[in-house]
Amino acid sequence: MRKVIGLIVLLVVIAFVVSGMLLFIHPFGDPPSDMDDYIIENAQEETASNNVVASVVFDYRGFDTLGEATILFTAVTGVLLLLRTVKRKEESS
Repeated sequence: MRKVIGLIVLLVVIAFVVSGMLLFIHPFGDPPSDMDDYIIENAQEETASNNVVASVVFDYRGFDTLGEATILFTAVTGVLLLLRTVKRKEESS
């Protein structure tokens, strides 16, 4: 009986999430803000870059990109350190 109630609750939650997503999603190609129009019109003047994507990544969102690169570098370094420790333990055995 508990499994049936749990399944019903799960299905109701999934139905609410899916219906909420369908009601509040923006139509494809319809921008959610005016900021993208501003960037497209002014990116070349403000950043001196012909590539709008590069100007957004490196100029408008430079600190965000730097943070993402730092997190990625830290994660890769951590994994490499863990694998190196496991390899040393296997060699010493």
